[in-house]
Amino acid sequence: MPGPLEGVRVIDLTTVISGPVCTMLLADQGADVIKVEPPGGDIARRTSGDGEFSAMFVSSNRGKRSIALDLKQSAARDALRRLIATADVLVQNFRPGTMQRLGLDEATMRAANPGLIYVSISGVGDTGPYVKKRVYDPIIQSLSGFADVQADQQTGRPNMIRTIVADKTTAVYAAQAVCAALVARGRTREGQHIHLSMLDTMVAFLWPEAMTQYTVVGREGTPQPAPRPDLIFRTLDGYITVGSLSDSEWRGLCDVIARPEWVDDPRFRTVAARSLNAAERLNLVGEILATGNSQDWLDRLDAADVPCAPVLRRGEVMSNAQVINNELIVLMEQPTLGTVRQHRPAARFDRTPARIAGPAPRIGEHTDAILEEAGYSAIDIDALKTLGAAKSPGMGKHVA
Repeated sequence: MPGPLEGVRVIDLTTVISGPVCTMLLADQGADVIKVEPPGGDIARRTSGDGEFSAMFVSSNRGKRSIALDLKQSAARDALRRLIATADVLVQNFRPGTMQRLGLDEATMRAANPGLIYVSISGVGDTGPYVKKRVYDPIIQSLSGFADVQADQQTGRPNMIRTIVADKTTAVYAAQAVCAALVARGRTREGQHIHLSMLDTMVAFLWPEAMTQYTVVGREGTPQPAPRPDLIFRTLDGYITVGSLSDSEWRGLCDVIARPEWVDDPRFRTVAARSLNAAERLNLVGEILATGNSQDWLDRLDAADVPCAPVLRRGEVMSNAQVINNELIVLMEQPTLGTVRQHRPAARFDRTPARIAGPAPRIGEHTDAILEEAGYSAIDIDALKTLGAAKSPGMGKHVA
């Protein structure tokens, strides 16, 4: 059965992670995603491997078709305009001003395709004092307050989280926005321009709980909770995580660790008190958990209905019983690499199932077919290749 976005065509002009993961999510859900690359390919191809297929690229571009165009040449830009005229969605994450210089700005493309949903993903926005900055994930973690949330509890030093959370979160926000715009177009028959910055995304992402002391105007002076340990506890043979937000969970934890007197202790009697005294509470709990084995604690905590889990190393995730039950990791063949692991689409649709449409494409793998769909004859396609405006696999050695 077709996916929920079957029949939607997406022109993907993005590189690295935020844009490619956004469009990959759309491809998983059935969209025809055409990845437009320079002849040398998306830079993410070269982060490891053979210069064409890095693990990062494979996991961000599966299920797409690739056309290689040199947009420095007018003939290639003309070809891209023809493709955009056939599309429902265009996603780009060039630095602000680049699309205007290429003659591919939103106003120009809208004139050719009034129903186009044009998505511009940026680091900090299209205007403002930081607009000319080169922006990567650590910049956004720093600007958004995310690094402050991770601050060391002893020194107060801000810390980065060790994954590109801003890029990947922006990808999810962007994919959701595209789907919302498609719904709106179904009502109004009009496309629109979606602007989304990584900075805007991460401030929105943090707000519900990490910015609570700044939510109520006039109460910004409310003291922040004292720095606290995280919820990872060492045991005799590893690490576990344990949570106890509600009163019933706290009572269950106190029973398991044989500290029933803590239930009515003024420091821990209420949710607010436990939050205010979190550092002391967690350190005391950690001292007790350190005296036993992980599985024993987990069995007892589960029996008491206290949230808990083993802290898995990355290499252990794939063999975890719940991950296996969910059929979360699948195997697929990736040309030139062999068998690779991928995560299945997270959202499951019972009537229009999402699926991995295929492996990541080679640079320009579908150039001829895509140009034919845009109305180019075989002679025209050969002419573009002769000019160097377009490329198919095997046309000259790729230089990493």
